[in-house]
Amino acid sequence: MLKSADWPRRYSVVGLAFASVFVCYIDRVNISVAIIPMAEELGWNMQTQGTVLSSFFIGYLLLQIVGGRLADRFGGKVVLGFGVLAWSVFTILTPPAAWLGFGILIATRIAMGMGEAVTFPSIYSLYSRWIPLVERSRAIGLTNSAIPLGTVFALIVTPIIVETLGWQWAFYLFGGVGVIWYTAWYRVVSSTPQEHPQLSDAERAIIAEGTAAATEVAPPHWFEFLKHRAVWAIIVAHFCNNWSLYVLLSWLPTFVNKGLGVDYASVGLFTMIPHVASFFFLNIAGNVADRLIRNGMAVGRVRKLMQTIGFGGIATALMIVGEVESAWMAIAIMAVGNALGAFVTGGFAVNHMDLAPRHAGTLMGITNTAGTIPGIIGVFVSGLILELTGSWALVFQVAAGVTLFGLVFYLLFSSSEKIFD
Repeated sequence: MLKSADWPRRYSVVGLAFASVFVCYIDRVNISVAIIPMAEELGWNMQTQGTVLSSFFIGYLLLQIVGGRLADRFGGKVVLGFGVLAWSVFTILTPPAAWLGFGILIATRIAMGMGEAVTFPSIYSLYSRWIPLVERSRAIGLTNSAIPLGTVFALIVTPIIVETLGWQWAFYLFGGVGVIWYTAWYRVVSSTPQEHPQLSDAERAIIAEGTAAATEVAPPHWFEFLKHRAVWAIIVAHFCNNWSLYVLLSWLPTFVNKGLGVDYASVGLFTMIPHVASFFFLNIAGNVADRLIRNGMAVGRVRKLMQTIGFGGIATALMIVGEVESAWMAIAIMAVGNALGAFVTGGFAVNHMDLAPRHAGTLMGITNTAGTIPGIIGVFVSGLILELTGSWALVFQVAAGVTLFGLVFYLLFSSSEKIFD
């Protein structure tokens, strides 16, 4: 039996980072289900719903780079902890804001997005110091698998809360979870291994051998990152990946309900299936990538192979899902697409720590800024397409085209060579 003293402390960092992403996504996704009764009560059309859904991403866009630089400078523990508390408060404030007025609701959702903006930059900053190279794809895969897990939880539980207590309670209850998480985070995690009082000498040596040193290094100006093609490969891949991700997160429940004719009570059951596939395959893909590196395959080849499987799989699924009429067939196609799409966890998703190990938080902030733009444009444009044409197929085919462009760009310009020390 593993004793507490023998438990690797870096596993606790990853576990609680996983939990923070889970909380992040239950708070983010619940509105994609709750908006159906909200729209009926408040008289919103599809375009207005698109505006509400996309407003979150304005705030999410604003603090990405700042959050990354703060995490690299002051430590991911402090920045992520503050972010979770902030977004939890604004989640709780969403229902009263909706009743007070549309403008107040939009401001509240923007503020919530600003709180969530620091999540991934802070985690990447932590992982570059805590997680050795041969464990990073697994760590990122596990952490990112909290996205579909939190999504599934929100999709299942939100309709139950809405039908039992009313839509507003989905925000009140989910918003309170962050405080519980913060208590454990504050007690267990430190920003660097050197600061952790219970870290064993053996684990300290493992971490030191496979990570960047935690000594303070003046970060390059963010503009310096943009001079490198390999950075742009991640930026474009992140943008294209998140176009399909955010469109599906925001519109999949409505597609299942309105487009495929599934009754509201069953929406959670149908939409959870692709996300369950993502959860399992994110962890499988992370292990595959790390094993390939451990067995001697060049890191750059691993990144491109995983990216090809991921983007090729999800693009194929998106091209055909809008053409089928059976709800079960559509969900099966999306499940396969999401399973293959999970392989990007060994591609662009971990590439930041290859290029800039000591500045991974800043680089993640830069690329996730680009990755947030689809949450504004993609979600809104999808609502506009539906308003003007009513074509779900067109929504998904546009997402597929964006994804294929991202794959070609990444294969041409990506690299695994360290650029910034």
